[in-house]
Amino acid sequence: MQTRRVVVTGLGAITPIGNTLEAYWEGLSNGVSGAALTTQFDTTKFKTKFSCEVKNFDPTEFIDKKEARRMDRFTQFAIVTTDEAIKDANLGESINKDRVGVIWGTGIGGLNTFLSEVSAYAKGDGTPRFSPFFIPMMIGDISAGLISIRHGYRGPNFVTVSACASSTNAIADAFNYIRLGKADIIITGGSEAGVNEAAIGGFNAMKALSERNDSPETASRPFDLDRDGFVLGEGSGALVLEELNHALARGAKIYAEVAGCGLSADAYHMTAPHPDGLGATNVMKYALEDAEMSPDEIDYINVHGTSTPLGDPQEVKAILNVFGDHAFNLNISSTKSMTGHLLGGAGAIEAIACIKAIYQGIIPPTINHFTDDPAFDPKLNLTFNKAQHREVKAALSNTFGFGGHNASVILKKYSA
Repeated sequence: MQTRRVVVTGLGAITPIGNTLEAYWEGLSNGVSGAALTTQFDTTKFKTKFSCEVKNFDPTEFIDKKEARRMDRFTQFAIVTTDEAIKDANLGESINKDRVGVIWGTGIGGLNTFLSEVSAYAKGDGTPRFSPFFIPMMIGDISAGLISIRHGYRGPNFVTVSACASSTNAIADAFNYIRLGKADIIITGGSEAGVNEAAIGGFNAMKALSERNDSPETASRPFDLDRDGFVLGEGSGALVLEELNHALARGAKIYAEVAGCGLSADAYHMTAPHPDGLGATNVMKYALEDAEMSPDEIDYINVHGTSTPLGDPQEVKAILNVFGDHAFNLNISSTKSMTGHLLGGAGAIEAIACIKAIYQGIIPPTINHFTDDPAFDPKLNLTFNKAQHREVKAALSNTFGFGGHNASVILKKYSA
């Protein structure tokens, strides 16, 4: 079967280092840390007192005040970033909206809403006084639903949930629906807003978060000997994926082409990665096979790279398994060192980092490197501390989620 080519024609972002696409990219290029002491709740009794929060975000600047009150923060992020991406792609009213879909990703969805409503009930006299918007604000799929309602897009519409792989899964699904002819355009990406007592407390209980409270801005340290866990982030990334001929016919700007994707499972442990990097190895192999590319055609890998003692070495082991000696020609970086970990939104903003690296010829760095870890071959270019300039013809983005969910997407420079 002849499949159709898929390109990226619009981007949008809200992140802890910038509330627009260009501000986000500027932060990445300059190695800015988004971590600081948490402001959204009192952290006095918590082991981790910092996070990567989105800063100076007022949803009513973009969304009607009444409507904004009926949305969880993760959905507000989704609406604002998709608005930016749709505007960036110059999608007008002349497109066939029956052929435009929305496939979004979120790992948790409306956790803020759930926490608020249940806390209020627990503090009361037992009388159920829940908001009529509690359920629609909480459920993850409402994000895709409200995006479609806002713009009138009547194509495929759903949300993927695979923990930290969620938005990469969404991009993969969007890619497949378009190349198989089920839609001409799909708005995709993901969002998360988990900076609250439940998430910080839960991840602290798992010993997953950094506790470097004396230096939040340097706490996310992928590949550093003294890494001690990830930093929780929040935000959203949005991409407009479009069938190539459809994009060309309307004179769209093309950022990059989606070359292929891979999906796999570790089938090993609830939270720990496979000790031999098996699932990570397989997912990158599957992505290369799907893209019909050889390992030596990849220039840059944006790794999952969460800054955990177990996760980082297993991912590097998988990269060496797949790329062999070519691994030493790659640029590898973890942008989570700057943004923190956006959970279900991570794959979207990291795919955007790959696309901008291709489009701009700049590799964003892995910041906060202080001490070499002998577990990593010093010949690997982990792009420590400063951005590097190079031509990027193709980039691969990895995301791995609790439950052993692995997803990779390959983006490449567009050529006719």
